[in-house]
Amino acid sequence: MNEPTRRTAFQLAAAAGAGAVATLPAAKGKEVTTFVFVTGSNGVASADPELTMRGHRALGVGLPGHGPEEQFHRAYQAPQDLAKLATIPSPVSGVTLDDYVEATEKVVRRVSRHGPVILVGGSLGGSTITKVADAVPDLIDLLVYDAAYCCTKLASPAAYLETPEGKASLATSIMSGIVGDPRVLKAIRVNWRTNDEKFLQAAKAAYMADATDGELLAMLNTLLPDESLQVSSAEARGRRQAWGRVKRVYIRHSRDRVIPLALQDRMIKEADAATPGNAFRVFTVEASHAPTAKAYDQITEILHRLAK
Repeated sequence: MNEPTRRTAFQLAAAAGAGAVATLPAAKGKEVTTFVFVTGSNGVASADPELTMRGHRALGVGLPGHGPEEQFHRAYQAPQDLAKLATIPSPVSGVTLDDYVEATEKVVRRVSRHGPVILVGGSLGGSTITKVADAVPDLIDLLVYDAAYCCTKLASPAAYLETPEGKASLATSIMSGIVGDPRVLKAIRVNWRTNDEKFLQAAKAAYMADATDGELLAMLNTLLPDESLQVSSAEARGRRQAWGRVKRVYIRHSRDRVIPLALQDRMIKEADAATPGNAFRVFTVEASHAPTAKAYDQITEILHRLAK
């Protein structure tokens, strides 16, 4: 897991009551921006309801294999049957980054008929939005990387985690929560609902260090157990003549321990070098990888202003 997309912030929004789709009718004669959110690993389709209340449209992309009804089983409930959970076939077995891109592109094509599109990716979702922008650059008005992977010099998120900046990541600290053999499942399955103290402390340190225990558990309980083995190592770079001409924003999370700030800065620098005529517009929020509701208010305000 490279980050919970949100969650990540998007999953936290879901825990606070956001659905997969939140919309308001456009005011007569007014063009309305649509925010399309792509979650990171283990996330579900969710959006920011506050943006809707401010007059925008917002929706989350349902990624292949990421439906809760596909991933949740009785064996995952309490009391858990870990032996059975370790053997249940995974709905993301064989799912690729291309599959995520295809699902997101379909959404972008539909909503772009109705006004400007701001495509937001959190964490691993950065790979998806880069490749979507590479496919349909003329349909996207702005890309927003929210503490997300933006691959340019190196090919994949996995490659960036092997850099000196990436090796400081605490993402692998939750390895004790893995259930089953990833080689057999062809997916990484994490038991986010465990009550193991060592795991919970590691998850909090990595993803949401500034949260209360209640906020941490609320976030963890929105996460799906399974994530594809293939997406984090897939080629995720865009072409200068396509992705490289779409305006983009990076929202840095200053307290991130999954994608450390130094790694965020490296990716920003390398992307800017790749497209010197189209540099990132950069914002910084005081937030962990998965922001608390209070911290996420900063992100909502940034997104709102970007649509003006």
